Amino acid sequence: MIDFVGDEHDTGPPGRRNPAKTLLKNLRHDLPASVVVFLVAVPLSLGVAHAAGAPLLAGLISAVVGGVVASLFGASALQVSGPSAALTIVIAETISTFGWAATCAITAAAGVVQIVFGVCRVARATLVISPAIVHGLLAGIGLILVLGQLHVVLGGAAQGSTIANILALPGRIVGHHDQAALIGVVTVGVLLAWTRMPASVRRVPGPLAAVALATGLSVAAGMDLPRVDLPNGLPGLGFIPEVPSGSIAAIIAAVLSIALIASLESLLSAVAIDKLREGPRTDLNRELIGQGLANAAAGSLGGFPVTGVVVRTMTNFEAGARTRMSAILHSAWILGCCLFLAGALRLIPLAALAGLLVYVGAKLVNLTNLREVRRHGDLPVYLATLLGAVAVNLLTGVAAGIVVALALMLRRMLFSGIHVEPDGPRTRVVIEGALTFLSVPRLTSVLAAVPGRSEVTLELFVDYLDHAAFDCLRGWQRAYERAGGTVVVDEIGHPWFGRGKAGVPTVRRGVASRVVPRWLAPWSQWQAEHLELPSQRGGSVPLCRGASEFQRRTAPLLRSTWDGLANGQRPHTLFITCGDARIVPNLITTSGPGDLFTVRNIGNLVPHAGADADFSVGAAIEYAVGLLRVREVVVCGHSGCGAMKALLGDAPAGLTQLRGWLRHAEETLRRREREGPVLLDGARPAHESDQLALHNVVQQLENLRSYPVVDAALARGELRLTGMYFDVGEANVSLLDEVPRSFTSAATPVKS
Repeated sequence: MIDFVGDEHDTGPPGRRNPAKTLLKNLRHDLPASVVVFLVAVPLSLGVAHAAGAPLLAGLISAVVGGVVASLFGASALQVSGPSAALTIVIAETISTFGWAATCAITAAAGVVQIVFGVCRVARATLVISPAIVHGLLAGIGLILVLGQLHVVLGGAAQGSTIANILALPGRIVGHHDQAALIGVVTVGVLLAWTRMPASVRRVPGPLAAVALATGLSVAAGMDLPRVDLPNGLPGLGFIPEVPSGSIAAIIAAVLSIALIASLESLLSAVAIDKLREGPRTDLNRELIGQGLANAAAGSLGGFPVTGVVVRTMTNFEAGARTRMSAILHSAWILGCCLFLAGALRLIPLAALAGLLVYVGAKLVNLTNLREVRRHGDLPVYLATLLGAVAVNLLTGVAAGIVVALALMLRRMLFSGIHVEPDGPRTRVVIEGALTFLSVPRLTSVLAAVPGRSEVTLELFVDYLDHAAFDCLRGWQRAYERAGGTVVVDEIGHPWFGRGKAGVPTVRRGVASRVVPRWLAPWSQWQAEHLELPSQRGGSVPLCRGASEFQRRTAPLLRSTWDGLANGQRPHTLFITCGDARIVPNLITTSGPGDLFTVRNIGNLVPHAGADADFSVGAAIEYAVGLLRVREVVVCGHSGCGAMKALLGDAPAGLTQLRGWLRHAEETLRRREREGPVLLDGARPAHESDQLALHNVVQQLENLRSYPVVDAALARGELRLTGMYFDVGEANVSLLDEVPRSFTSAATPVKS
């Protein structure tokens, strides 16, 4: 059953809906929207049919059938279907080959193919086609349309092919121009000027205004021009399409061309409107079935092929339509126009329709889409599709685009950057990308140029390493080391060549254990695996090697970030934490350069302001809160804290400085005795030192309030104090919930 009531905005329970009230509510929006779409659809339907060489009435039949059948049985609530300029070229070729009656049979067969596509649920698969191919195909159609209809606008007739149209166009431009040329130029001029008119004027659709003005001018001037030829009445239902005769391959190609192009445009139009409207996404398979039924009906009644048309659909949306009733009503207005206003339609000059099609074709060559394609590096795909469509036919254009897209994909997948970089007395061989058998010739050439008997770092930053490349690297490494050289494999990411010298083959990425990128964690593990002792590496120490790694790989990525911080800092948080080497503030808070003003000391202590205050911590607090105007102060404790263990009496003798510093934490011990346990995720920690660490965070937050600069910022509402706890073993961050005085995992929302 088709639901006209709850398509869009009625989201209440079905049992509580008032169908009549909701229908009337939506009809207030659908009725005026349907009129706007009708005014756009009539001239476009006539123009598309004229451009394809089909009977002009076929365009109107298609608009009526598409608006009713596709809307009733399709899935998109706002999609408006009808004849589309994207099909003019293939229909023109089909008509010239098989005749109009046979073309109608081919259209009906294409509809059946679309239904099969929808039943087999392949609609989503059509969206894998590269956008560059789609845009290139539409641009090719637009260019063919413009080149053909320009001849009509200039008072002549289109040639037999696009190449012939191009060759004949200069002579047509400089030749004699009659009244038809004037009407065509006026139509194009009005369409171009209409976008610059005031909004109140642009309420009248541009195509309607252009055709109406051109028609009025031709009638007022008494011009004798070819005009729209419509029969006195609608054709009877006795129209029977003819079975096409000729090559079976040509018939199948025509059916598939219509089915694929119509399906692609309809699905893209449905997806485009889904991005703009609220509500559930369109069932694309059901939409394809609806479009197939519409084409089967249109072909059977002598109509032009039907697609979901982007221009009409967007017009419907922008006019405020709510449900599919708008598209159905627009079909009713077109049917009424055919029955009662056929005389007015017969006044329209064909030159005006040609001018309209020139404008529509030019709009298909969308420069915004071209720039987008170029930014993504798919310009060759776009151009191959366009040139193939213009020079040969649309299917050839699509095939050419797919071939070029696959070639580019293979190039991107198989390309690897291989180069040698000097590194002081050593040599670095850097290999990036995918390393396959196609890269072996270049790999062999580069490796052969590496100086002998030296220390070589083989840096592998590869996405994939196949058998041939693996054997090449393995053989070179063994031969180089037998000749007296040294090869250190420095592999970043998945260990494709981790045990290459031992002959262990490549493992699949999904089978191997997860490899944590070394710029995240764990640094010590990476250093243990890749950095030998200083005596083995010419005196280099791990920290220096790490700095070299940063300079080569990380600095180029973050240089622009640091450049913006060169003239000053504006951190948002003062982060007070322990000096423990296991706590990495930027990592556990997902922050970067310029975000945190960090203070670290033993036990993440904040000495109470006063005569016994610590000037270092106090100065940092005043600087961060008073001058830098941070918006938050975080005190972060952690599990296994040595300072907390020392407070509990587990401190080696003789550490007088440590004992002196920990006097600032004596209030934490008293708090533990006074307040009772602080819970961590609803439970008391197993170790007493961890329980003390939780109390310590709460106490240091209270100590912060003793600083006048902090107290004043809190009073103004400009500062927030946050307690944080990091469980080292679980890699879990917990935040202090002030209401129950407990810590809750950061993955769980806490009370503000």
